[in-house]
Amino acid sequence: MVQVKRCGWCGDDPLYVDYHDNEWGVPIRDSRELFEKLILDGAQAGLSWITILRKREGYRRAFDQFDPEKMARYTDKKLERLRLDPGIVRNRLKINSARQNARAYLKLMQGEQSFSEFLWQFVDGQPLNNQWLSMAEIPTTTLAAEQMSKALKKAGFNFVGPTIVYAFMQAVGMVNDHMVDCHCHKKCAKLAKCK
Repeated sequence: MVQVKRCGWCGDDPLYVDYHDNEWGVPIRDSRELFEKLILDGAQAGLSWITILRKREGYRRAFDQFDPEKMARYTDKKLERLRLDPGIVRNRLKINSARQNARAYLKLMQGEQSFSEFLWQFVDGQPLNNQWLSMAEIPTTTLAAEQMSKALKKAGFNFVGPTIVYAFMQAVGMVNDHMVDCHCHKKCAKLAKCK
């Protein structure tokens, strides 16, 4: 039996393996999906991604399927109620940032660019196809991530530091950071060519 080669970070947890094989590094261009991913990556700050992945459905339920119009109208009372929800990370700053980020998202969407166009401009609209041979080679941030982070902060978003933003870029396929010997590297590289 041929063993499938994967990036080492996903281990053998079935949820993590499925996420690695079917989501991580696959280019996303839908503004609403990107908004959800950005909120979830911000929630991850200081935690492991598997923690957020296990709570993702809880987040979707708690945050109205990441509907920015509804989230932007959350009252302080609603935010306090969310702090009691065991289905999400109950950090006050992270919960409050979801409302702030929804408001920033809606304001940005009133401009000439969609949220997707705004984000993808930092990689010139095309995923960067990296050729890493070991996990040690992968950076925690890049110039593009720093520029995106700065632009997001200027637009009113928070929990969008360069390290969070680079993890987001990896997750949504703006960069292909699968190891070259991972079975997903070629698939994501091929998807990158299909705009």
